[in-house]
Amino acid sequence: MRIIKHLTDAAQGKHPLKTARSPRWPAVREGFLSQHPRCAVCGGIEKLEVHHIHPFHLHPELELDTTNLITLCESWKNGINCHLAIGHLGNFRSFNPDVAADAAALAQKIANRPNGEAE
Repeated sequence: MRIIKHLTDAAQGKHPLKTARSPRWPAVREGFLSQHPRCAVCGGIEKLEVHHIHPFHLHPELELDTTNLITLCESWKNGINCHLAIGHLGNFRSFNPDVAADAAALAQKIANRPNGEAE
């Protein structure tokens, strides 16, 4: 099953095809999600992805470093795919070096958004 996920992710441009994950990655991912079970942008709990702040294919030595991880979702809550929009700036072949700061800033804006009603 992991090989299918790897091939699907590679086909979407989430990482190069030749990039192999550590056999410890599933356990690290599961542990991180148990401690960070909500999207850092929208607070969603569905279709969660553990995103590498410094891309895995550029920094494989940080693959299992939990300080290099952030939870983002692909659920389209609030009308956006947080993983694609914030983590990859709209293109899975790209990455956002400011993903943590941008996620926090957008989460704050969402939490404090005006309701559009006149006072």
